[in-house]
Amino acid sequence: MSDVKWIKINTDIFDDEKFYLIDAMPNADAIELIWFKLLVFAGRSNNNGLFFFNDHIAYTDEMLANIFRRPVATVRMAINTFKSLGMIEEIDGVYAIPNWTKHQSLDAYEKKKERDREYQKLRREKQKELVEQKKSSDNRLTVGRDCSYSLSNSKSLSLDINNIINYLNQRCNTKYRPSTKDTIIHIKARLKEGFTVEDFYTVIDKKADEWIGTDYEKFLRPQTLFCKNFESYLNQNIKPTKRKNDGEEDYDWDNI
Repeated sequence: MSDVKWIKINTDIFDDEKFYLIDAMPNADAIELIWFKLLVFAGRSNNNGLFFFNDHIAYTDEMLANIFRRPVATVRMAINTFKSLGMIEEIDGVYAIPNWTKHQSLDAYEKKKERDREYQKLRREKQKELVEQKKSSDNRLTVGRDCSYSLSNSKSLSLDINNIINYLNQRCNTKYRPSTKDTIIHIKARLKEGFTVEDFYTVIDKKADEWIGTDYEKFLRPQTLFCKNFESYLNQNIKPTKRKNDGEEDYDWDNI
């Protein structure tokens, strides 16, 4: 059984013409209740909208009636209604909700969990590196200190850039390289201004939460995130933005 604990439902669901037709039917309340039970059951099963009991057995009307604790006749009437309205399909004897994955984006949920795991891994690696640097610094001899310090800083900078870009790629599903000259210039400039690696993680998190799934997702890139607006992004109070196809949204393109 999946650990998915939520499903997406549009707040204007009852304004759909299909629900207008359902509302005009006898037992409309029972039919609508069965629909929401089907949605929740599909989300909990997390099987791409397919109603499979296992790899070989599909759920029948009788099985669903038992799970939903409703009469078989009521469940069968509801499912026939949904099939006639295109809300349910029957594929080789298996009930399915069309375009389930597209509308629910459960794959994005799983990707986010994986990115979060990678994020924690990167943070632990960074903490370990800082501890090692501290120990190395405490044990370093005075003779040759300037040369050793420069080498240590160079290694630390390379590690910081790698961690930042790796986290960006994991968080935003991108494939930027930490060796790109323009990327290095932007990150070094911000670090030189006194910003920390943790600040970079925060900016990436904030802009990812704001832009992923919007028309601005294409700007989740080093030259945009780590530019002169870095401090503004860092101190930004993120508010929900309109998603694609929800209409135009005013935005200050000069500040991207």
